[in-house]
Amino acid sequence: MRRDSLLIDLPEPKDADPDAGAALNEILGGQFGEMSTLNNYMFQSFNFRDKTKLKPFHSLVASITAEELGHVELVTTGISLLNNGPPSKAPTAHPADAPYAHMRKARDVAGFAMGAGAGLPFDSNGRPWNATFTFHTGNLVLDLLHNFFLECGARMHKLRVYEMQTDPVGREVLGYLLVRGSVHAQAFALALKKLTGVEMTNLLPVPNITHDNIPEARKFEVEGRHRVLYRFSDRDYADIAGIWSEDETTYDKTGPLEVVDLPPDPGPDSLKAMEGSASSFTPDYAPEEILEIARKLYGKAKG
Repeated sequence: MRRDSLLIDLPEPKDADPDAGAALNEILGGQFGEMSTLNNYMFQSFNFRDKTKLKPFHSLVASITAEELGHVELVTTGISLLNNGPPSKAPTAHPADAPYAHMRKARDVAGFAMGAGAGLPFDSNGRPWNATFTFHTGNLVLDLLHNFFLECGARMHKLRVYEMQTDPVGREVLGYLLVRGSVHAQAFALALKKLTGVEMTNLLPVPNITHDNIPEARKFEVEGRHRVLYRFSDRDYADIAGIWSEDETTYDKTGPLEVVDLPPDPGPDSLKAMEGSASSFTPDYAPEEILEIARKLYGKAKG
């Protein structure tokens, strides 16, 4: 199920801060970033053996895959907002006046030259995300164990990058992802418990710090989002309730677990539309013609 909104609403950035954007890029294209979690679970779900016989386990991996795509979109948007800043402060000078001279000292000059401050699948040093980070063996216990490790490693990275952020955009993105990543870690722990009897949840949280220390994460726990697993369907994947079951509680014992179809919809305004900037040639230096074409197409589609 696809909808045109982010998983949460994001605040407007205070200023353009491309170094903060570069740090957040680690959570997109680093080894433990959202590109890694998405592709690990996606290819595990595509290649899952005995899918019909092990349906609750396949449904778990497939459902989390769908959410990870939303996480990639959320982080990408956060990076773009940090790199570009609020529209009211966008450079408007003539190209000969060097409107982006400040980018010479930024960590990721290549990222600006290529994408005009877009969030792209690189790590914090501009290295592209590497497909060798994708792990799939076909052995169910080993793949689930890897996924548990991956979510714990991702939480470590999110906490460290959170400690680098001062703008509310980066902190909001990371606060939400800390909560949802903890859900996924517990989900894989419970799947391993069903298969082996080993109480993996006793290891959580890793690192051993609660979200009471992270205001941007704590507010989502108050809403109960640490208890909920989404299946992103009104028809399929209901059998994940056999793993994420109501008779289980969160690892911190704050409430029963629940499966729901979709996360709350923050509305279309949550999808922060980056405004065009003539100085960076986005969508062009003189975009009037293409904007007029888009306006006519939109009117035609509406009838």
